[in-house]
Amino acid sequence: MNIAPHRVDADTTICVSVSARPTSIGTRFHNHLYAELGLNFLYKAFRTTDITGAIAGVRALGIRGCSVSMPHKENVIALVDALEPSAEAIGSVNTIVNDAGVLTASNTDYIAVDELIRERNIDLTRPVILHGSGGMAKAIAAVLHHRDAAHVTVYSRNTATGAALANRYGFSSAGALAAPAEATLINATPLGMRGITAGDLAFPLEHIHAARAVIDVVAFPADTPLVKAARSAGIDAIGGDAIIARQAARQFVAYTGVTPTPDQVRRASRYSREAVSKT
Repeated sequence: MNIAPHRVDADTTICVSVSARPTSIGTRFHNHLYAELGLNFLYKAFRTTDITGAIAGVRALGIRGCSVSMPHKENVIALVDALEPSAEAIGSVNTIVNDAGVLTASNTDYIAVDELIRERNIDLTRPVILHGSGGMAKAIAAVLHHRDAAHVTVYSRNTATGAALANRYGFSSAGALAAPAEATLINATPLGMRGITAGDLAFPLEHIHAARAVIDVVAFPADTPLVKAARSAGIDAIGGDAIIARQAARQFVAYTGVTPTPDQVRRASRYSREAVSKT
């Protein structure tokens, strides 16, 4: 579908993203939907190390929405006026909405994972192995706790951060995997980002073949070694492409008040991913 460029004028509503290493993914996703839906909005990514100045600018200039990426997700909390439960649960923000100078923060990564687990009927009464202890692992751990997951093990090579995350929610922690068993496997590490070899698998094949379900947060490529191995074995797998599209769609709704159709989200996601495939 060819989308005509949308107008930009004095009445255009501005949304931005702030990070240390901006990409074109969010910019392409949001602007594609603005154009397709005929909305007088514009989205622009910015690189900044001055998060205090950036958020002051959001407030002063009436910028409607601000997406927040690393390393600012925690430091920005002191700069907003209110936290929604999704951000408060994990102490991390990726979305700010400006209502006449009042800044409200949320975390759509948390929302996306929560919605996908519910929609795909992932059985959290069975064991869960969460690989990783970084920012995305924190969001997933909070979702698992919120959904009363019964038996969660945080598996992390950094045993200190893994133990800290596990202790926060009463989970178990481990620096190595136990024997393969029926479980839901969740990868919240960058493993698989290269998408080339079995050496990039976030879990060994024997664990994947024993799994009940698999979730991989790595969005690029969509078919990571973990996702490929799970689907080849007939195991339900949620890929990072679904997570990133869902979280971006939730940001879009928060900023515009307009809910795009699933087909519109898929088209915007596909268009945004082209920016990565061409680099």
